[in-house]
Amino acid sequence: MADIERARQLRKDDTWTEKLMWRWLRDRRFSGYKFRRQHPCGIYYLDFFCEEAELNIELDGSQHSFPDQRKHDLEREKFLQSLGIKTLRFWNSRLRRDAKVVRDTIFNELQTRAPHPLPEYTQPVKPPGKS
Repeated sequence: MADIERARQLRKDDTWTEKLMWRWLRDRRFSGYKFRRQHPCGIYYLDFFCEEAELNIELDGSQHSFPDQRKHDLEREKFLQSLGIKTLRFWNSRLRRDAKVVRDTIFNELQTRAPHPLPEYTQPVKPPGKS
């Protein structure tokens, strides 16, 4: 039960980047993929996790540039990889500057790991009489 309470607390303390990312991912808004935020996994909490694609998305602030934190992140990465989970990491500042690139990167990775058919409106229009 402690895991659930800790996850709830982390969700209440979202950063501005986590709030933005959650607006993109919640309620299957992102091409129908289901995400959970602050998902407990072993001793870790994953910022945004898609079980179907085994994909974790992490948003990193400046504290992740310190050597001790980088070591911790590497250990965490190895643990998640041992479970078949891939992690995409984005600096908070990149989310502000390159939102489209971040969204495209996430979408491409989701499609690689667990493809969803694209909506019909994204398909090229066929000329009449051609099949």
